[in-house]
Amino acid sequence: MATFAVPPRYRAASVWALYALGLLPGFYAFYLGIYGGLGADPVREFEHRLGFWALRFLCLGLAVTPLRDLFGTNLIAYRRALGLIAFYYVLAHFAVYLTLDRGLILSSILGDILKRPYIMLGMAGLLMLIPLALTSNRWSIRKLGSRWNTLHKLAYPILLAAVLHYVLSIKSITLEPVIYLAIVTALVGYRVVRPRIMDWKRGRRLLAR
Repeated sequence: MATFAVPPRYRAASVWALYALGLLPGFYAFYLGIYGGLGADPVREFEHRLGFWALRFLCLGLAVTPLRDLFGTNLIAYRRALGLIAFYYVLAHFAVYLTLDRGLILSSILGDILKRPYIMLGMAGLLMLIPLALTSNRWSIRKLGSRWNTLHKLAYPILLAAVLHYVLSIKSITLEPVIYLAIVTALVGYRVVRPRIMDWKRGRRLLAR
């Protein structure tokens, strides 16, 4: 299978372009909020838009490996950027909830958590994301060694927490949450069966020789 990858001379520029394009929806939502384009409940709409983009970028980050394994599309150079963009959206989503939605009122936040368990799922996802974001650099990879890979497997429970946070927050099953559930199930399921798939591919290569 032929492998597609961005030429090395364009890689750095393309990664920065990804950061710019990836953060653009958040800035656009902020712009709409300033000029009254987020409807009757702008705070909730702004909060939800940031959460949607966090979930989308989490999915994209975990789609990099199956795309390479199954289709020969090598986007590994962009996985770190996709993960960090997802983290920025999760952080912004949480910040809007704490400040604009709950007004930093601790009693209101605690009451909301007790009444809405999906918020605990969202907070758990954020807490698990923090060490991944802090170690998304070459120094951490060298320092942690094999433990780095073990730590970054948290990306899968993070994705599960994120999609459950989303589905439970809307309190109804429509086409959109079903699509996200299907995508997340496929990504997590691929992680489970990947060793067998890679063994099968290695076996085919040996037979071809």
